[in-house]
Amino acid sequence: SSLCLAAHIQTSRALMVISLLLGFFGIIVSVVGMKCTKVGEEDPVTKSRIAVAGGVLFILSGLCTLAAVSLYATQVTYEFFRESTIPINASLTVLGGSLLCCSCPTKDRRGQQYYRQSQPSTAREYV
Repeated sequence: SSLCLAAHIQTSRALMVISLLLGFFGIIVSVVGMKCTKVGEEDPVTKSRIAVAGGVLFILSGLCTLAAVSLYATQVTYEFFRESTIPINASLTVLGGSLLCCSCPTKDRRGQQYYRQSQPSTAREYV
């Protein structure tokens, strides 16, 4: 069934798998590069370079995720606007805005509907 998938979906899937692998290796490299671990070199300069390499892997993982999501969203947007439904979409937006404007209360109903009437000042007790 994966042969039937569109090219942009397969590309997005591949980018997400690459992103997961880069993130996984980024975690491993970052743990090795932490100062608090005894794994690997004891030299602090080497440890910091390993930590920077882990950070680079995380950045690459994020860029792959960003590319996959952007590619998929672009394709969905293109397919949405490619259809001849643009006037229908615009008219639905205008209809929704009109309904919101019509729901505004008039002045005589506003106090009854949205504000609770406060108690008269004679009902208050002073200590």
